[in-house]
Amino acid sequence: MSEDTPAAAPRPARFQLAQFNVAALRYPLDDPRMADFVALVESVNALADAAPGFVWRLTEEGEPDATGLRPAGEDVIVNYSVWESAGELWDFVYRSPHLESMRRRREWFGRHAGAHLVLWWVPAGRIPTVGEALERLALLREQGPSPRAFTFASAYTAEEAEEAGASGAEPAPAPAPA
Repeated sequence: MSEDTPAAAPRPARFQLAQFNVAALRYPLDDPRMADFVALVESVNALADAAPGFVWRLTEEGEPDATGLRPAGEDVIVNYSVWESAGELWDFVYRSPHLESMRRRREWFGRHAGAHLVLWWVPAGRIPTVGEALERLALLREQGPSPRAFTFASAYTAEEAEEAGASGAEPAPAPAPA
């Protein structure tokens, strides 16, 4: 390319990464043993909101966070967000001050028997529903990683998901009853 040739403008991303995770509370949020966690929620959410690649996070209507929502069970809190890329989400989770709260998670949350985190690609600009997130988590738990529902350890690219027809505007089909 010569100095006279303008550089091509970067193409906008066609897909963004949705992440949904669940955590079984060891104690109610108003229990003194949860005080450190509750004290961290606002600052960790602010850190996410300002992180490179952050697009959106679930909040309860009229509230600054989603800790009052219980779509996965009365003793289970959820974290749900959309990011521009898997790398930017990874950097926030594991290369930012957020990591310190992750290191303490066993103080506040019990272990899950199955998957507790699911990732999937959505068309850029589309905010997936909580119902879709629950379906994707169930799909991962029942069928294992696929382009429709995966984890950091078993990731698929947006292109792989698109080729498999797993990143369309429609939610993943609900898993068949057992």
